[in-house]
Amino acid sequence: MSITPYRVLVGPEGYLPPAAASRGVLLPEKGEALIEGAIVPEEEAMQAIATKLLSAKNPFFFPGPQLLWDWKEGVAQKAQAVKRLADLAGARVIPMPDYRPKYPMINPAVEINPNHPNLTIWHNKIDLCVFIGVHCHYANMALKIIRGGTSCYTVALCGEAGHEDAMISLCCMGMPELAKLTEIIRTMKGEQAA
Repeated sequence: MSITPYRVLVGPEGYLPPAAASRGVLLPEKGEALIEGAIVPEEEAMQAIATKLLSAKNPFFFPGPQLLWDWKEGVAQKAQAVKRLADLAGARVIPMPDYRPKYPMINPAVEINPNHPNLTIWHNKIDLCVFIGVHCHYANMALKIIRGGTSCYTVALCGEAGHEDAMISLCCMGMPELAKLTEIIRTMKGEQAA
């Protein structure tokens, strides 16, 4: 009897979806990425991200504090590159400026909180979201909640090791990788227009 590898798919998966790492999903190395739990070449994942972004009805970028606050050299340039990428893809942006729980209620039209990402996704009818600049432990928690309770497709553009709980995850995401992804989207968008 063979065991089928666990796939990180669009939910809702249930009240307590398993952490993908506990089901054997491994993080990619530099030059690799994850698509639905399987390690693939980075280029293949970028093509998949471009396809998903351009075919989504209501895509959103969720930039986190590592991208929103100009805390070290190069962050402002990276934030501008992400804004250009979102604009090119026709995606809207809802920031995640901090991680404090906002009780009794957040305003899901203008903000997202990693403790309740489903509220923002439901309110805005988001079918694809891109996490970037969110600290890994908060991103993993939010991605798992999204997978458990929504039908939103998740993409993580991580500057570190990647996120196994996203449907597509790129690791080591710097300016060269952002430029490459932007160019892939520009090319694909041009082909669709022709």
